[in-house]
Amino acid sequence: MNLSVRTRFAPSPTGDLHLGGAWTALASWVVARRQGGLSLLRFEDLDAARCVPGSRERLEDDLSWLGLDWDGTPVVQSERGALYDEALARLAGLGLVYPCDCSRAEIARAASAPHEGEEAIYGGLCRDRDPTRPMKRPPALRVRVPDDVVSYDDEALGPFAHNLAREVGDFVVRRGDGVYAYQLAVVVDDAAMAISHVVRGADLVASTPRQIWLARILGAAPPRYTHVPLVVAPDGTRLEKRTPGVTIRALRAADLPATTVIGALAHGLGLRPTAAPSTAVEVAEATATGPIDRKSTRLNSSH
Repeated sequence: MNLSVRTRFAPSPTGDLHLGGAWTALASWVVARRQGGLSLLRFEDLDAARCVPGSRERLEDDLSWLGLDWDGTPVVQSERGALYDEALARLAGLGLVYPCDCSRAEIARAASAPHEGEEAIYGGLCRDRDPTRPMKRPPALRVRVPDDVVSYDDEALGPFAHNLAREVGDFVVRRGDGVYAYQLAVVVDDAAMAISHVVRGADLVASTPRQIWLARILGAAPPRYTHVPLVVAPDGTRLEKRTPGVTIRALRAADLPATTVIGALAHGLGLRPTAAPSTAVEVAEATATGPIDRKSTRLNSSH
């Protein structure tokens, strides 16, 4: 066993496992298993209002049905508040944290118009505000990013270089309601779990420079990143939890074998030459060194 290779699948328990989630789960699992490493499971449930009772158990059941096992006890973010408190205190001790009571509308008005599909970059309205000025609402906490470039080589998409000040901006690490932001929690957990390889959807590419910078500031070595293309329907629309008929639960109810699902996902990821039925173990054993395919893939959700 190669304990230096550790991946994680980190769903939010907000509904049943869908094909897009199974797609990234398989990709992450194969990266670990083909090298004799560990595949870990983490539930990102900090936003309690969005979590669905029973979703965690159903996610575990669907992963097991697909043959995607995990090592150790699943990590649950809502049980790890002390770790996030400690990380926030370290950032504050470095003078990197400041309160921000800007609304989304205020941020959008102040930001340069982003290109289609890009998010608005925070313009620093509260960065140097008078600390005695009353807050309009409970403030979020942001981190001050430097005018530095973060570079990394994505194992599916190739090299990236992002200027933090111009392309990322000061980002939220704790929301105004006290909930820790995804960016901080993910970095803290990946470091605590000694994750070596993060395999996730390409929709999270924009998060990567934030997380690499945060990891380094907090004294952790950033993992290696692989962003796989998103699963889309034949018409090109993205498959999501609310897309009818594309949950693993629905495929199970339609008596579709797990090997059929795994075979289709593995072929779409470029891990198998055909979509022939296959087990997850067979995919890992046949993929000793092959990369994740960089091409976008369309899966027919009509079974």
